[in-house]
Amino acid sequence: MEDMEDDCFVLNDDYNHNYCANSASGQVLYLRNELSDVPQPLSISPGLATRDVAAQENHSKVCSSSSSSLKFMDSDSSSVSSDTSETDSPSAASIAGKLTLNSASKFLMNAMTEEDYRTTYWPNLEKAIDHLLIQNPMDHISISYEQIYSCVYKCVCQQHSELLYKDLMLKITTHLQQVSSDLQISPPRNLIENFNIALTRYTDALQCIVPVFIYMNKFYIETKLNRDLREDLMKLFTDHVAEKHVDTLIPLLLEAHAMPFQVRPSTMASVVKGLYTLWPDWAHLAPAVFSGFIPQINPPTVESQLSDYAARDQKLQMELSLNGFPRCSDRQRPGSTQIDKTL
Repeated sequence: MEDMEDDCFVLNDDYNHNYCANSASGQVLYLRNELSDVPQPLSISPGLATRDVAAQENHSKVCSSSSSSLKFMDSDSSSVSSDTSETDSPSAASIAGKLTLNSASKFLMNAMTEEDYRTTYWPNLEKAIDHLLIQNPMDHISISYEQIYSCVYKCVCQQHSELLYKDLMLKITTHLQQVSSDLQISPPRNLIENFNIALTRYTDALQCIVPVFIYMNKFYIETKLNRDLREDLMKLFTDHVAEKHVDTLIPLLLEAHAMPFQVRPSTMASVVKGLYTLWPDWAHLAPAVFSGFIPQINPPTVESQLSDYAARDQKLQMELSLNGFPRCSDRQRPGSTQIDKTL
C-alpha cells in the first residue's frame, strides 16, 4: 500500500493554470509565470499548513508576477478563494487537510486486498448463494439483493473479477455434484419427479444469481471471456447432473409415455423441455416422447405414409382402450339437444 501511495502523483490545475501536486513526501506548488509557459516550481514547507489563506496569497504574489488570485482545488472540485478572511473560512488546519486529500488517496485508502476479499466479501456472497440454491419455493428467505450486488460491484472495481468468477463456478459445481449424488440414490420410480425438482429449483435460483452478478458478467465474462454467465451456469448443470442421468431418464420417459398419466403431464413436459433446452440432440434418443412437447421434432409428413400414420393412431387407441380409457363414440353426448333434420 505504501509503494502505491509513493507512486501516486496528481496535478490539480486551476483556471489560471497554476498547478498543485500532492505526493507522499509533501506538497509542491507550481505557479505559471506570465513571461514563460513553463511552470516554475516553488517548494512549500510543512509549516505552510499552519498559515491562513491570506498568507498563502501574499506568498504567491511575491513569487509570481501574475495578479490573479491563487486557488487550491481539492479532490472534490471545491475551491477555496484566496481573498477569504480568516474569520469567514474554516480553520487553516482543516483547509490544509483538504489540500492533501485527493481522489487517488481516497481510492488507495479503500483498496480491497485479496485477504479482504477472502475474509469479508466472498463469505457474504457465498452465504447468499447457498440460500438461493437450496431454498424451498414455499419458504421465505430474507436476502438483501442490494448488498449482494454492492459486494460484486466492489470486487469487480477492485480487480478481483477473475477470482470472483472462479469462486462462483467452483461453488455451484460443488452444489451440483451433491445434487447428482442425491439423484443417484433416488428410486427409479421417483427419478423423473426428483430430476424435475432439481432442475426447476436450479433455474429458479439462476433467475436471482445472474442479475446480482450482472456487473461481473458485463465487464469480465462478456468482455474478456466472450461468454455469458447464464450459459456457463446452465452448462454446469448439463455436465454434472443431466449428462450423468440422461441414460436412465430416457427409458423411464419412454415407459411413462407408453403408460399415460403414470407421471403427471406437467412433470413430463417440464423434464422433456428442460432436457431439450440443455442439449437438443437428446431429442433423437426418444423422438416419440420429445415430439409430444417440442414442435418439429419429427420429420415433415409425407403423403405416401398417411396409411402408416393411421395405423399408428389405431394402435394407440387400442392401447388406451385396453388400459381402461373408453373409445371415442359417434353417439350423441348426454344432455345435448338433438337436431331434427326432417323438413
